[in-house]
Amino acid sequence: MTQPPRGGTAPPPDTAPRRTAFAEGVDRLRAAAVTEPGRLRIIGAVLAVLVVAFGTVTAWQMNERAAAADDVLTRSQPLSSAAADIYRSLAEANTAASSGFLAGGQETEDSRTRYDTGIRAAAEGLVTAAANSEPKSPAAATIAELNRLLPEYKGLVERARTYNRQGFPVGGAYLRYANEKMQKEMLPAAEDLYKKENQRLGADYGDAKPYPWAAIALGVVLLAALGWAQRRNYRRTNRVLNQGLVAATAASAVVLLWLVVGHSVARSNLTDSYEHGVRSLNALNEARIASLKARGNENLTLVSRGAETTKVGDTTYDSYDLAFGRSMDGLGRALAEAGRLADDKAGAQPVDTANGDMAEWKKRHASARTQDENGNYRQALDLVIGGDGATVECFDGVDAALATALKHEKAEFEQAAGDGLDAMGYLPQGAGVLAGLGAAGALTGIGRRLSEYR
Repeated sequence: MTQPPRGGTAPPPDTAPRRTAFAEGVDRLRAAAVTEPGRLRIIGAVLAVLVVAFGTVTAWQMNERAAAADDVLTRSQPLSSAAADIYRSLAEANTAASSGFLAGGQETEDSRTRYDTGIRAAAEGLVTAAANSEPKSPAAATIAELNRLLPEYKGLVERARTYNRQGFPVGGAYLRYANEKMQKEMLPAAEDLYKKENQRLGADYGDAKPYPWAAIALGVVLLAALGWAQRRNYRRTNRVLNQGLVAATAASAVVLLWLVVGHSVARSNLTDSYEHGVRSLNALNEARIASLKARGNENLTLVSRGAETTKVGDTTYDSYDLAFGRSMDGLGRALAEAGRLADDKAGAQPVDTANGDMAEWKKRHASARTQDENGNYRQALDLVIGGDGATVECFDGVDAALATALKHEKAEFEQAAGDGLDAMGYLPQGAGVLAGLGAAGALTGIGRRLSEYR
């Protein structure tokens, strides 16, 4: 037997590349797919993944929408209302300051109380808004500006009161300066804050209302896959039902139906809360602010005694009386919008009352202006801040009616938004539980078929 020569070379090593785990897994999958047990395992795995994915996406999307709906009800709308209250409180304090000034050195207790209440409410509203605003946000900057301006305004009003009690005419100049600071700096800043909070409210509605299309699409695909699996099972075994697959189908159908119906109901209620709640509240807030502006300008018309004029074309008007007319026009438009949006008698009746008081206010104001222009200042003053037959009665009537309407519409909003949130309640948790049951049912149904091959 011939021996290989000493020092001979060894045979070359195997140079075939090593296969990756992924490639080996693919080969095993292909091998399994050619047998019925292998196909059943693949079908079971795909169905389980689809069920879990459907439940997960449903829970995720509905949790996001429920959180946004909760923000609408408990955060953004209350903050929007708080911003409107800040604006209204500032305007109310400004109106009360001018009313008290007109009374002369003997300022009435009512006007003083209204002024103090308005200032205190505005300060408290700013504290609440600051606590709920993001640091260094535009809203936080606006709140800081209002906090800076408020003490300056109060100082000017106190100086006007001091000089007025002493009978010095310069008190009227200080009051006009305070009013200018309020009208040109503070109220625009408060209005800007109100707009920012309304934008946040709109964004929360935008997050809560869209349909969860990804979850719905996955649900439809899952039901189609489960239907195909059961039809395949029937064709191969002549068994009409597979209990596991039927359970998985039932659980998935319940989740999909709950998802579509629940979100549709929630979306409808949220839409109603916006159309007949938020929009009504906005219109009523605008009406109340317009009435406060009108009252303040009416008072300042008598305080200034023609010191402030505006020329329109060739005609010269008292600046405050001209502003009064514009504010009353704004009040009329806001009341018309509030009346259009009112969807029941309880909401429409106070708006109608406010309209009636506004019409009477205009008549009495015209009489007061006639007296003032004829040089009868005392008679004009009595027609504005006096007792029976004065415009203050009409202003108080408008304000009280609007307060009643605001209370009603706020309750309407809370009811509709709360119903919308409740319609999504427990849906994320329910979807997770039913998805787990569906996955278990699919695996159990496929497992029973596999047991027949053992």
